[in-house]
Amino acid sequence: MWRMVLVLAGLAGPAWAELAVLRPLAVVEEAVIRLSDLFDEAGPNAGRVVGPAPAPGRRVVVEPAQLLAIARANGVMWRPLTAADSVVVERPGRAVPREEVVDLLRGEFARLGLDPLAEMELPGFQAPLVPLAAFTQLALEQPAFEAATNRFSATLVVVAEGMPALRMRIAGRAVATAAVVVASRRLALGDVVRAEDVRLVRQRAERLRPGMATDAGQILGKALRRPLAEGLPFPLADLSAPAVIEKNATVLMLIDGPGLSMTAQGRAMAAAARGEVVPVMNLASRSVVEGEAIGPGRVRVAFGSTPVSR
Repeated sequence: MWRMVLVLAGLAGPAWAELAVLRPLAVVEEAVIRLSDLFDEAGPNAGRVVGPAPAPGRRVVVEPAQLLAIARANGVMWRPLTAADSVVVERPGRAVPREEVVDLLRGEFARLGLDPLAEMELPGFQAPLVPLAAFTQLALEQPAFEAATNRFSATLVVVAEGMPALRMRIAGRAVATAAVVVASRRLALGDVVRAEDVRLVRQRAERLRPGMATDAGQILGKALRRPLAEGLPFPLADLSAPAVIEKNATVLMLIDGPGLSMTAQGRAMAAAARGEVVPVMNLASRSVVEGEAIGPGRVRVAFGSTPVSR
């Protein structure tokens, strides 16, 4: 009796050792599915192609009946034990960058009259998927552009290694843009605008309010009359020459008259930029007169100026 059991065990050992093991999840990068993608220990036919791979970025499920047929056709020792014995085959992919498609459209339609700096609207655009490491080429077929409405359409052709050529219809609208200077950081009331505080960008012309700075030269060295958040454009009306005299600051009064020049200490009653008129209190006489701000802490007052009522 025991001798018979040992003999049977010796016969069964090699057979069980050759049983294939199902792979529940297979990730393939080629355009085909091989036997070894579905089974471990698939035997001498492991590299045989058994079907097409899913499109890049997609997955397929190989059901038990399909797996059994594949195993029998390729001499693989396997059979399903449950209805859940299936293989999910995934093929990774990458999306073609939207910027590449936009650049292609811009170059094509510029020859048809499109503003090369216009913003391209592509409603509903879904980037095509291609194999991860595949060399990819893009082309356009049947391009059409209406200058009156700035609307365009074309067929995008995507050619990549490891997949059939893909064609997809795209359509959209070109929107005019304009150059505008925006703040590169948050600026406070009274800040003097420096080169590192600004950057030049393009924004939709239809969204820009009139009176915004379009060149850094318009605002550099100017002071802000109100705070400005990062990324917002500079309203020219909110800029002024920087103050050279601060309110309540002690200033030197230069009093000029015919054949007369003298100085006195004063206190500025308001802030003023160069060239602006500012009321100043003479600290000796306590009278307040108006003078012209001519530099940091310096005010020119005409001799005999009428005191300002306080």
